[in-house]
Amino acid sequence: MDCSPPGSCFHGISQARMLEWVAISFSRGSSRPRDQTQVKPSLIAKGRSGTLPTTFLLQEEVVETPQAHISPLRPSPQVLGVTSGELARQPPRRKSLPPLSSGPPSVRASGQHVLFCFQGQEQDVKRIIQALHECLAALPRQQLRKVCGIGVSGQMHGVMFWKTGQGCAWTEGGAAPVFEPRAVSHLVTWQDGRCSSEFLASLPQPESHLSVATGFGCATIFWLLKNSPEFLKSYDTAGTIHDYVVAMLCGLARPLMSDQNAASWGYFNTRSQSWNLEILRAAGFPVQLLPDVAEPGSVAGRTSQAWFEIPKGTQVGVALGDLQASVYSCMAQKTDAVLNISTSVQLVASMPSGFQPPETPDPAAPVAYFPYFDRTYLAVAASLNGGNVLATFVHMLVQWMADLGLQVEESMVYSCMIQAAAQQRDTCLTITPTVLGERHLPDQLASVTGISSSDLSLGHVTRALCRGIVQNLHSMLPFRQLREWGVERVIGSGSALSRNEVLKQEVQRAFPLPVSYGQDVDAAVGAALVMLQRSLSQQKS
Repeated sequence: MDCSPPGSCFHGISQARMLEWVAISFSRGSSRPRDQTQVKPSLIAKGRSGTLPTTFLLQEEVVETPQAHISPLRPSPQVLGVTSGELARQPPRRKSLPPLSSGPPSVRASGQHVLFCFQGQEQDVKRIIQALHECLAALPRQQLRKVCGIGVSGQMHGVMFWKTGQGCAWTEGGAAPVFEPRAVSHLVTWQDGRCSSEFLASLPQPESHLSVATGFGCATIFWLLKNSPEFLKSYDTAGTIHDYVVAMLCGLARPLMSDQNAASWGYFNTRSQSWNLEILRAAGFPVQLLPDVAEPGSVAGRTSQAWFEIPKGTQVGVALGDLQASVYSCMAQKTDAVLNISTSVQLVASMPSGFQPPETPDPAAPVAYFPYFDRTYLAVAASLNGGNVLATFVHMLVQWMADLGLQVEESMVYSCMIQAAAQQRDTCLTITPTVLGERHLPDQLASVTGISSSDLSLGHVTRALCRGIVQNLHSMLPFRQLREWGVERVIGSGSALSRNEVLKQEVQRAFPLPVSYGQDVDAAVGAALVMLQRSLSQQKS
């Protein structure tokens, strides 16, 4: 399937011809921490003039944003885009569309579970699906009846398990059919930390250009195989949360996984488009859990049941990676780079057609090459330390003040520290913000150097912290390398970046290129655009 390379407006879909679209998003507020993550749907509609089908964009992510907006749509055929995961994304907003109603109540879906180890990071699949259904229930029913395709994306690396034929049960959820998870595990997310450096070093070398890190699906399965083999015997199928959604919608006996998500699990060769089966079998890995792999942008199947008002038999795309779908939503030219600073940080550039990554992994390499569309690759510098570092700093300040007998809201602390840093244009203080380490440097900790009595103000420390986040990314993928690849513009996105003027200043300092903000950088948008592009390609052929 030709997904069209960057260069045309919306990759072959003219903005002027798009009628309108709706976005529902679950995103995590990255720089204002909460003790427990809340899942809260928000719904936003955006109008376009023209004749193309309306696009529904559904983003299923862990969200802090409290407001939900609903705006009616004109009747027309629809395409639905779904993304499930937890990477923060801000839905596109249009001030001319007033809020007509608010979204459903929040659902607590994530946290630290100690079933297997203290470092585990898991989410409750049943609550994620509940939030997804609450989003769909908020959409105009007459519009759902016109949906002709569903695009799905979600956060890469994570893994969940279920029993074939028992993954869900379709029930009448009020007036609408819904599927309810049955014999399923929790979702083990990309933030899972149970695989230590020593454990990862004990795993067999993959036949792939990508290394294996903690939080990667295959690494998690290896850990469970060693530490809880009885748990794995309870299930015979595995996939990402978005693979699960597609499988349940289509009634698939075995899940389908795009090479984008397969590569994110590890032990997948993108050249041969196959799992490292011999290597895995030799290590005792339960290879029967691995999903079948399909091209991103292809159709996984059709809905086996009516889903709310979405007709039975509606096409559903193979689930995409949220990184690739996000980039697809905004990278208009191959000379663009995309910078996202949310919970974590990603800097992404498109590699030229014909590029092939090294045949063997380099665990110390800070840049990884992930499959995109049409056998092309994205160069990705992905730091684990972004808005979550700012969140940790805010939480520390609030805790210190609580210890001193003062109660202060985290939102007030965040606002004050950004304001103080904005007035402090420079500092000699240097902060290396790697409190979570990095995938290529898992044992690296944070540090502060250059401390003097004149650099201890809130403005100095916050300025140094924001600079450290950006400089850490720059050390992974320098400006010089971007220029060598022909990058001419940076598209900035992400919840932490959008509301932090100091971070924006530091981005401009480290990457002296034109930086564009405020564009629609959204995995749900990308998932729907891929389905629209496929529909257009079919009409032309």
